[in-house]
Amino acid sequence: MSTVKGNIKFRGEDQQEFFRVLKSRVDDYFRENHISKYANLEMVVKTIVFLSLYFLPMLAMLVWNFPTLVQLLLWGLTGLGLAGIGMSVMHDANHGAYSAKKWVNTLMGYTLNLVGGSVFNWKLQHNILHHTYTNISRYDEDIDDKLILRMSPHTNVKGVHRFQIVYAFLFYGILTLYWALAKDLIQFRRYCKNGVNPLSGRESNMALLKIIAVKIFYFLYTLVIPIWYFQAPAGAWIGGFLFGHMVAGMVLTVIFQLAHTVEGTAHPLPDQQGNIENSWAVHQLCTTVNFARNNRLLSFYIGGLNFQVEHHLFPKICHVHYPKLAPIVERTAREYGIPYMENRTFMEAFMSHVRTLQRFGVASVEFG
Repeated sequence: MSTVKGNIKFRGEDQQEFFRVLKSRVDDYFRENHISKYANLEMVVKTIVFLSLYFLPMLAMLVWNFPTLVQLLLWGLTGLGLAGIGMSVMHDANHGAYSAKKWVNTLMGYTLNLVGGSVFNWKLQHNILHHTYTNISRYDEDIDDKLILRMSPHTNVKGVHRFQIVYAFLFYGILTLYWALAKDLIQFRRYCKNGVNPLSGRESNMALLKIIAVKIFYFLYTLVIPIWYFQAPAGAWIGGFLFGHMVAGMVLTVIFQLAHTVEGTAHPLPDQQGNIENSWAVHQLCTTVNFARNNRLLSFYIGGLNFQVEHHLFPKICHVHYPKLAPIVERTAREYGIPYMENRTFMEAFMSHVRTLQRFGVASVEFG
């Protein structure tokens, strides 16, 4: 379970020049090319594509009676659309990277609510805990142990963990359904207890009511209204709904794991004073791995999450710019003797994740 935020201090005073130089070079890139750091036409197009991929198959199934296999295919497309919204649209928006206008980021960020998640909780878990304390056990919830999954080398090994390579991907498939049903409520309670939630008691109560309202709205429009009002066959609709979530959960979890839970990444522990030896920027490079940078189709679909190094260093820059920024980041890191890690293909990254799951399942491996 994550601890209270704010106890970690990043040191590496002699490493500060690296990030100052890097930021200057990145700023020069945008200025010299006369382009904005925010969304461009490509981003607008993919927003329309992924929202359509999510909603249109459901609408089509309410209008026409398709064979079972076609329905499963359509539900699979909704799952791909849901994952695409999560990776490409709401992710940038909730980082403030979609637009220079706050209201646009807010509006696009609410696409997370449309697919059953809570923007409020997501910003606390992802923007604060994960992006600040990447791969630090008990601070970064992304590597917390999850039921019978061990995602960190610094937690206790259980006998069942040796089989996690067999069942891990089944658990990955329930991510978005668990998120829509219970994760936000459990997280909200935890964040109120450990101080991650900055709101007052009254403000927290209002935030909780909004989370519950979002859940009710989500299940109303995805299940209750189609079955009750449009008289969609309950069994087939619910089964397809679950299949769509399985597709979305599998895609989202695998993609996010390929940046941090792979070979080569550090999992540093703070000393007794809460110090991490590296600066924050160098820490991000030591805990993050890019993959398949040259795969343009994959990059389009997963919202540049294969450029996680650039994303962690510059989360407020829209991901459509990362392919151009990556050579700048890599060159500057090499100049300063800082690691810049990359798996050349998706399959390389995937197999590295598989091997890491195997290692975490059998021994207390020290990763930094």
